[in-house]
Amino acid sequence: MIRTPRRRREEPLDHAELTRLLPAPGDPELSSDRLNRLEEHLMTEIRNRTSDTAPDTSTDTSPGASTGAPPAGAHAGDRAPRPVRRPGRRPVLVGAAAALVLAAAGVAGLAGGSGGPASSGRAVAPPAGAVPAPVVQVVRGSTAGLAGAVADISGAAARVELPEPGPGQFLYVRSEVSWLVSWEGADGKNRSYVDTIHPREVWMSPDGDKGWLMEPYKEAVDRDGITLDDHEGGERTLNSPSYDYLRTLPTDPNLLLKKIYDETGGMGNGPDQQAFSTIGDLLREQVVPPKLAAGLYRAAARIPGVVLVDDSVDAAGRHGVAIARTDETDGSRTEWIFDRETYTYLGERTVQTRDVEGIKAGTVRGRTAVTDRAVVDAVKQRPAGLGDAPPSA
Repeated sequence: MIRTPRRRREEPLDHAELTRLLPAPGDPELSSDRLNRLEEHLMTEIRNRTSDTAPDTSTDTSPGASTGAPPAGAHAGDRAPRPVRRPGRRPVLVGAAAALVLAAAGVAGLAGGSGGPASSGRAVAPPAGAVPAPVVQVVRGSTAGLAGAVADISGAAARVELPEPGPGQFLYVRSEVSWLVSWEGADGKNRSYVDTIHPREVWMSPDGDKGWLMEPYKEAVDRDGITLDDHEGGERTLNSPSYDYLRTLPTDPNLLLKKIYDETGGMGNGPDQQAFSTIGDLLREQVVPPKLAAGLYRAAARIPGVVLVDDSVDAAGRHGVAIARTDETDGSRTEWIFDRETYTYLGERTVQTRDVEGIKAGTVRGRTAVTDRAVVDAVKQRPAGLGDAPPSA
């Protein structure tokens, strides 16, 4: 019964046999939601590391213990400089920067290194301006009434009247937004904080080659905003659409759903969740042709796991019914919220349905509220009534 390590080391390894026995590697591409969450954590760690020399005056401000407003954080978004191309939740100049930071500092360095003191690399206070994440009761969704609600929602979407953008014009979307800020305190425990709800404005040309983003609350965005111009003229896809591209898509829900599944296969946390996320990305910060919007809602209702939630609240405090789906991988439920009377799209909310990685069930991970969509004549021009002054948070 004595093992002979020397003999085992001398036996040649059959690499071909090992390759055959091991499973094939998975697709490394992350969904936009997962990428955003990873970048959120990265940027929070960077800010935490810079505040490591601040005096230790923190107290336990976990969501359940405090309702005060500790000071704001920022979240990260999709790769620069085309945030709106892949309209994930926080498209702001981070993807490339994150890769450079990781290469220069290393993941261990961002986390405070290994073998150092317990407080090394951890913030002694929440990110400036962040507030404790709201915690709500998770209302169960149901397929009962889903078909009728989707019929009303898609009908309302098809009746939306917006002028067709002409040469030199821009599509304008204004929202109120707030997203999760991960914070690890000096005691090593995670806290759930969110950005203070703040305005965000996007201008995009119909072909997607020119654009502008104003989100002055964000650390990575100048007060006057940042350009979204695409000098390379990249290919338009479901994950990097333009208005002109959206006009080419079929409006039949069956054809739409097939295209979405075909083009997003292997991405995200399973084909059904990725299909739902893709439709949500197309709706969140785009001006979508009315008939296409109607088709997208009808397509979404055919995705397994999609339910109707009787009550949800957007970032502007508006209540409505919601079309929702839970990501079974991380337990987060994304809810698209619609006015109860007019069935117009209000915004989006993401709620944690179970405890995962220190985030408690009921935690509101993100909220948006679309307050204006329009066609304007120039970048930084706002529709009549909004004025020219930058919006205040």
